[in-house]
This record gives sequence, C-alpha cells and structure tokens, in this order.
Amino acid sequence: MAGASIETREPEADLLVFHEIARALTSSLDLESILGTIMRQMQSFFRPESWTLLLADERRRDLYYAVTDGRFSDQFAGTRLAYGEGMAGWVAERGETLIVPEISAADRSRFGGDPRLSAGIRSAICLPLRSRLRTLGVIQLFNLPPAALTDYAVSFLLVLCDFAAIAIENARTFERVQELTILDECTGLYNLRHFDQTLQSEIIRCERLNSPMSLIFIDLDHFKLVNDHYGHQAGSQLLAAVSATIKAQVRSIDLAFRYGGDEFLVLLPGIGKAAAARVANRLLRALHQEHALPGNLSLRVTASLGVASYPEDGKTGEEILHAADARMYLVKGESRDGVAFVGGEHALDHRA
Repeated sequence: MAGASIETREPEADLLVFHEIARALTSSLDLESILGTIMRQMQSFFRPESWTLLLADERRRDLYYAVTDGRFSDQFAGTRLAYGEGMAGWVAERGETLIVPEISAADRSRFGGDPRLSAGIRSAICLPLRSRLRTLGVIQLFNLPPAALTDYAVSFLLVLCDFAAIAIENARTFERVQELTILDECTGLYNLRHFDQTLQSEIIRCERLNSPMSLIFIDLDHFKLVNDHYGHQAGSQLLAAVSATIKAQVRSIDLAFRYGGDEFLVLLPGIGKAAAARVANRLLRALHQEHALPGNLSLRVTASLGVASYPEDGKTGEEILHAADARMYLVKGESRDGVAFVGGEHALDHRA
C-alpha cells in the first residue's frame, strides 16, 4: 500500500507511509541522499507530471534548482530565482503555501511572472520548506491529478514538507560541523590534518589512474615584520586576504591549505610540472598586488614558492611534500620572492 498513489491510498495506510517517510528522511545526514528520497516519495505518492525542489541561498537571497524531474525539468535546471520572483520566489519570500488549480485563470500579478512556466503547465502547488522560522527551500509540483488537490492531500504534503525541512536542516548542520573540523579558522582554507588525508588519497588516485599531480609550497616573505609593525590582528587579516587571493587563482578542483603560520599549500590534481610552475608564477603575481585590510590599511607581500610533482619528484606524499618544501627554502635562502620547480642549477624562476 505504501507505493500506491494519492488516489488509491486509504487514510489508515498513510500512518505507515508517514512512518516510512520519517525513517527515510532521518536515517541519513547526506543532503544529496535526502533530496533523492524526497524526489522518490513525491513522484510515487502525488504523481505530478513535473516537479522541482529549490534550495535557498540566504546570503544571495535567491533560490537554485537543486532537483528537477519530469516533463518540464529541462526548463528549470541550472537557473536561479530571486526572492519574490515567480511562484517559488513568492513562496520563499512569504513562507506561505501557494495553490494554483488553473494557471491560465490565475492572477499572475499575485505571485509575479515566471518565464520558465511553459504553456503546458496547467496547475501547480508550491510549498515552503521551513525550519525555525526560516525558509530552507521550496517544492513545486506541476500538473497533479485532481485527487492531489484535495484538502486531505495538501495536508499530507505539508507534513511531508515538514519532515523534509527537518532533514535538510540536520544535514546542513552536520555539514557545518564537518567543515569546522577540516577548515582553518583564520583563513577559511583546509587545515593541515585534512591536507595529510587528502594527499594520501590523491597519491592513491594517481597510482590507479597513472595521472600526474603537483604541489605548491608557499611561504610569505618577512611576514613577522607585519605582526611586529602593525600588530597580530593586521597579520591575521593579511593571512585571510592572501588566502582569498590563492583561492581565486586556482581551479575549482584544486585544493588550498594552511600549512601553519604564514605557510600555505596548493594541491593540483592532474597537473604536471610545467603547468604547475605556470600556476605558481600566476600565484606570485597575484600576491604582489595590494591587499586591502580594515582600517584603510593596504599591504603588498612577496613569497617564496616551491613546486614538486608526482611521479618525478617522489612516489609518496611525504616525498612530494619534502621536495616542494626544499625548493621553497631554496628560494628563501637565495633571493626570496620567486618560484623553484627543479633541483640543481637554474632552479629559480623570477618571471613573476
């Protein structure tokens, strides 16, 4: 009976359905798994022609389509809606349920126009996912069977949304806790403990796929003078600004870490020595720019960078890290403000 549609289920059987939904949505803290569960339950119980689940980006005050399914899903995927825009934005802004039995006869000015709604969409239910007086997301169901528009069916759907909101809130809380264990508080970069774990995993991946990998070791030059002259608060602010610069200069798949103090690491999956040297020089040029800090303070930094790559510089994580560290010290000892990517003669590159 649990797999029956809303038209054929008996009210008594819904007690078992609620139990199964609650168990499914509270058995995982993985957001992707939770969203998949919601999708399956919606499709099975309410049989809409199409439906979407949007999640709220509270900082940007808009919604993004996290899951789309059904006949009209292509017109929604990959787009965003501002709060107040369209049905979903109207619901997110007000935290209220919107039921439109006949879209063609509805007053569009009530909930704003939405160019994504095609002529084939006849009816819609749009519900907020709310937890602790905050809207976490919005569920939209299009072209439902008549039985899904009854008061009983809508009440059933509201309870399902309550379960979903709790599950999403729990998953996000878990993600935040997990991030705190692997992120450096001052810079927002990954910490040393996470670097050790990630480096070993990356070496295993390189061995399995016969793929290159490179590591850049960055040490800021004369950083102690910043703390001595401007104070430790300014020093921390500069470290955060430098970290933002590093993240802005690398790909989304690259990983940046704070190694400790004023030292940083950048892990470049799939990148060989020549390309990694170019990345290092680009980083050095970016670090040369003025870094604006609170209090109308602006500071420029230089750095010493060492580059090492798998497999030519080592077959283990320890060997790669040691090679990158040694080359960084080669720059530090000879001239500072440069990049070293090979050992021996002609090790320094000052093109930055």
